[in-house]
Amino acid sequence: MSDKLKNIVREKYAKVVTESKDSSCCSPSCCGDGKETMTSFNEDYTQLEGYVADADYNLGCGMPLEHIDVKPGMTVLDLGSGAGNDAFIAARMVGDEGEVIGIDFTPEMVEKARTNQAKLGLKHVRFVQGDIEDMPLPDDTVDLVISNCVLNLVPDKQKAYGEIKRVLRPNGQFAISDVVLQGDLPDSLREAAALYAGCVSGALQAEEYMQIVREAGFTDAKVAKAREIYLPDEFLQEHLSEEQIREFRESELGIWSYTVIGGRSSGAADQ
Repeated sequence: MSDKLKNIVREKYAKVVTESKDSSCCSPSCCGDGKETMTSFNEDYTQLEGYVADADYNLGCGMPLEHIDVKPGMTVLDLGSGAGNDAFIAARMVGDEGEVIGIDFTPEMVEKARTNQAKLGLKHVRFVQGDIEDMPLPDDTVDLVISNCVLNLVPDKQKAYGEIKRVLRPNGQFAISDVVLQGDLPDSLREAAALYAGCVSGALQAEEYMQIVREAGFTDAKVAKAREIYLPDEFLQEHLSEEQIREFRESELGIWSYTVIGGRSSGAADQ
């Protein structure tokens, strides 16, 4: 099943590059049959220094770099780097004396990111194809790991967070935005929401997600930002009765964007 899921993700994200720049993981061409109204969870990057429009496919669900202290000279690793949106923002922050590495599972995305990088002439940024569950990087390689709405698509999230800890240097940090669930959504609503925004399909319960982070050894991990993803009434009306919509609005059920930050300790015993 793991290989099957990875192949699906690879095929879907390849379409984002090859079919339309307006496609995203939450678009009909990528995640659904086109019957639902699709939307993106992405936040507005356009005002940030280093923003590159050609690298922005509206694939994110947060702004992880806003919640972590990025210093000049750092080495930053962007997991699921796509066309380079977050990587190019990070490149501006770390300066020419730093380095940004982007890892992505989809060859077409890596190619697009490299094309963007070449146009920008950024020699301190590089993109490699690789699996987040088995990163092609040595131990203790980077100061900061970032990711934006990607780990929810990884089949083995425990493995992914274990790899994050492995590649971080002592005292290294991470800032990761992801989609999580609060409460058990009705099956019909969850299936519909997965069409409305395909990123929902791999989302875990919020507490389960945080437990995985803690079990990886990031004991200081915390939610830096929690943002509820609003499902409009016109969408809910296609799948729920008026009474069910009222109950849903009054409940604590929901889909959220979490930005989680944390770090690896300085001791050798945590490896």
